[in-house]
Amino acid sequence: MRSVLATRLLELYGSNQSPEWNWFEDVLAYSNARLPQAVLIAGRRTSDSLMVSAALGALNWLSEIQRSPENDHFVPIGSQGFYRKGREKARFDQQPLEAGGAVSACLEAYRATGDDRWLKEAWSAFNWFLGNNDLQIALYDPTTGGCRDGLHPERVNENQGAESTLAFLMALVEMRSLGEIDDLRSRRDLFIARNNSLETANVL
Repeated sequence: MRSVLATRLLELYGSNQSPEWNWFEDVLAYSNARLPQAVLIAGRRTSDSLMVSAALGALNWLSEIQRSPENDHFVPIGSQGFYRKGREKARFDQQPLEAGGAVSACLEAYRATGDDRWLKEAWSAFNWFLGNNDLQIALYDPTTGGCRDGLHPERVNENQGAESTLAFLMALVEMRSLGEIDDLRSRRDLFIARNNSLETANVL
């Protein structure tokens, strides 16, 4: 079943992909990084080099367009309009499940390639939770252990729902599984990946 579904995604990729739009559909909406992640996992398990190549190409394109041109930080596709081919990309509202999915997909790409570039991309998405985002506000709350529900253009959504909290905790578990994080003492601990090397900075 996994192979059948991955093949279907690969067919969709072939139908929609172009030099300007390297994606499986004509729209980027929710949980985008999970699509190339699924194809990458299937490709690795079946030793299908075409699947692996397509997945890495799509994830590379997604990573490029989910990066701030001003400050180089992670900027997920906004849910107020999403990003449809040929139209303007929505900047807000930004959702935790997008950052969590990007962490997971980029770590899968790292496991597939051994390229530290993907660790840098995973850190960039993870740092979004910790405050390296458009508003420079942390979504992770060390007091409750929860995660705020997203970023609006002018403020953070203070609700801490199950989906958002699980998105952060799953990303944290995956980063820890590779030995990338020993502890998160507070939201003031911001981990920054820079120039393909991992550094730790305390943000005051």
